[in-house]
Amino acid sequence: MEHTELILGNSNAKFSGVTSTMLQVLKYQKKLIPLSVLGSYHLPKDIYSINFRIALSICRHPLPSGKSRVFHARRNNEMLQALALKKLSPNPLKIVFTSTAQREHTWITRWLMRQADAVISTCTAAASYIQGGADIIIPHGVDLDRFQPSIDRSALWSKLGFPGKYGIGIFGRVRYQKGVDVLIESILPLLKYFPDFTVIICGETTAKHKNFERALKAKIATAGMQKRFLFLGKQPFSSLPELFRSMHLVTALSRNEGYGLTVLESMASGTSVIASKAGAWQDIVRPGLTGEIVPCGDIVATRNKLKSLLSNTKKLEEMGRNGRKLAEESYSLRNEAYTLTQYFRKLQVRDI
Repeated sequence: MEHTELILGNSNAKFSGVTSTMLQVLKYQKKLIPLSVLGSYHLPKDIYSINFRIALSICRHPLPSGKSRVFHARRNNEMLQALALKKLSPNPLKIVFTSTAQREHTWITRWLMRQADAVISTCTAAASYIQGGADIIIPHGVDLDRFQPSIDRSALWSKLGFPGKYGIGIFGRVRYQKGVDVLIESILPLLKYFPDFTVIICGETTAKHKNFERALKAKIATAGMQKRFLFLGKQPFSSLPELFRSMHLVTALSRNEGYGLTVLESMASGTSVIASKAGAWQDIVRPGLTGEIVPCGDIVATRNKLKSLLSNTKKLEEMGRNGRKLAEESYSLRNEAYTLTQYFRKLQVRDI
């Protein structure tokens, strides 16, 4: 471990999107650079974790090459760990902080980012909230092995037992923030013109949002469209890839997002998308090529885009193929790991 060049923060016992991102990239990054993970939470068995005492011992050993070590933090408390190691270590340590938040940062986060040697952001929207901007934007990637296009989408749809011929999906917890209501209000007047489409709502509804779900179902019932909507609830992690690739169109209509991997998972699955101007989606979606972008919460704009796309299933298929190609070219986990590692390598040998 004395040859560790990269220390990754892993400070949250609760499994979160940040944890998931770190673990997915770690699968590829561990092959590119000698690394150690500070914290044992949720690590696979083949990754050895270290505590702060061991991290300090590592940092007190100079690298044979004379290069700086790098500490990659994604949370405030990981930044504090990195600063403590830098203070206590006689050898150089470069601190990198990744910020994905699309909101005004607290004073402590702003102060911590000023202490970092470099700040990474994952999209232009998040970078706009960083004072002085990000040093580099490195988008998240998607697991192209796990999310793949269907060989026969129609056969898969039949296998899953869903009604109709085509699916319009929305994935994520059923709540106002995710824009499930935007999809329902936008699509309800259109369904009588597109009888082959079924709307699939996939995601957990927590107790706090049960009234929101009941109101949505009441609106559907008033329109007499109960048979055209399926609320699947929370699905096993293992079932999601099959669901994504069975859809002809996935809608991602959040009013706000940190990043939002749903769009990338759809594209990797060969499925076209309609996404709101939230998260990283404006950076990712190529309007008219892989999908469409609409303003957050805009029912009229969403309805118009839906009407246009549902009228042309061949176009939906073409967009899905284009999305898969773009994911392969620019948004793979392998590419994310490589770009991060290359950036860290540059930091190791120069001051910034």
